[in-house]
Amino acid sequence: MKKVSRVSGKALPLGYSNVDTDQIAPSDTMKFSTRQDLSSYLFKDWREDPKFVLNNPAYDGALTILAGENFGCGSSREHAPWALEDYGFKAVIAPSFGDIFKSNCSKVGILTVELPADKIQKILCLVREQPNTQVIIDLEQRIVKAEDIELNFKIDEFTRQKLLKGLTDIELSLLYKEDIKRYEELRAPFYPKITS
Repeated sequence: MKKVSRVSGKALPLGYSNVDTDQIAPSDTMKFSTRQDLSSYLFKDWREDPKFVLNNPAYDGALTILAGENFGCGSSREHAPWALEDYGFKAVIAPSFGDIFKSNCSKVGILTVELPADKIQKILCLVREQPNTQVIIDLEQRIVKAEDIELNFKIDEFTRQKLLKGLTDIELSLLYKEDIKRYEELRAPFYPKITS
């Protein structure tokens, strides 16, 4: 996983609340048993509408999604953050997230930022009026900036450090490889052993 310390670029003004993972990555994505490029599946059903914001070339290359509350609710499918990552998104800003979706995002290096709905609305209006607006998320300082808007956000320190250091769950475990080895050596011989 790549280190995440700062996301800076255009933002997609999605704005919708209660966007579930089945809309982010429709059931077509579930036919793969191994990880595939899912970028073409992102919001696949909604993209059939030519007026859907993701089809607007003014937002090509956007790195952040601006959304309403409860983004990523619904099923626990990993395919939703995979599709976002494969499309090129690095962050989502919303008032709240589905818990499992939020956790899955941190596992692939997508930053989820929670801000009050009224503050996000101000950024949404700005980005809709000026699509080239640069939205900057500084994970080290825990600040979101857009033009003259500057907002602090909270994030749990474990997730913050994991993203800043670019560590997957497996890499986190391997940091304690020697501790795990010592623990296994001290266990009673009749317990199952972990072997590599």
